[in-house]
Amino acid sequence: MEILIISGLSGGGKSKAASFLEDSGFYIVDNMPAAMILKFAEFCAGGGGRYARVALVYDVRTAESFTELFHVLDQLKSMEAACRMLFLEASSETLIKRYKETRRRHPLQREADSLEAAVEKERALLEPVKQRADFVIDTTGLSTARLRSELLRLFNGGGEEGGMTVNVTSFGFKYGLPLEADLVLDVRFMPNPFYMEELRHQTGLDRPVSDYVFSFQQTHDFLGKLEDLLSFTLPLYAEEGKTGLVIAVGCTGGHHRSVAIAHALAEYIRQKGYQTEEHHRDLSRPI
Repeated sequence: MEILIISGLSGGGKSKAASFLEDSGFYIVDNMPAAMILKFAEFCAGGGGRYARVALVYDVRTAESFTELFHVLDQLKSMEAACRMLFLEASSETLIKRYKETRRRHPLQREADSLEAAVEKERALLEPVKQRADFVIDTTGLSTARLRSELLRLFNGGGEEGGMTVNVTSFGFKYGLPLEADLVLDVRFMPNPFYMEELRHQTGLDRPVSDYVFSFQQTHDFLGKLEDLLSFTLPLYAEEGKTGLVIAVGCTGGHHRSVAIAHALAEYIRQKGYQTEEHHRDLSRPI
């Protein structure tokens, strides 16, 4: 079992980090007191693998004594659970700007004369927690996409590609474009198996249709160029912070050419290490 404690300064990005980690497969619990962490870890350990990766958000609002948190960390690390702590911070100027933009009240503002004093008070208060952290990320100059990319690098064993799902779907143009498509590929220029009597009632998932589509050099040339394009762009999409990319491949009816190409394309992307889903939207429609 993997347990990650997410802590840091208010406004440093803990909520965003938790959301990104949840997308990566972590079970998230917000504002858990240190006294409850061990009991929760025991509960997760008995979950039969359902809670294999857990991230607990811990901040100054739940802190009665950091000594108790450190004791819990020591106990967790002595167990079979892999326990690490992430600390997020930012410059005081950045934190003040974020609070003014959101118009939220800093949790320590009642105990300080100003927002700036509250930020500095919390920074000093949490310094011992920062010193115990396994990872410290300064979000001052990080965009949302770059923060996600850094979290994937640290906590997703599959790398950035493991955090993005690529959905390859075939469709028929006569039924309209898939509204969710990010990239649309038109393969209607390819010879159409529909006009072959023995192939008409088969689909691009059937070997005779696939063999026919790939019997033409233009099909291989097209797929090769497309693979070059995706080899270049997919890592950039993942680095930019995309969690999902939909590639739609269309022919006239969505039964033959688009299905064969989408199937081959999905296999290529899967071999590149990306989480890949394959769908054929119009396959059940009448020819």
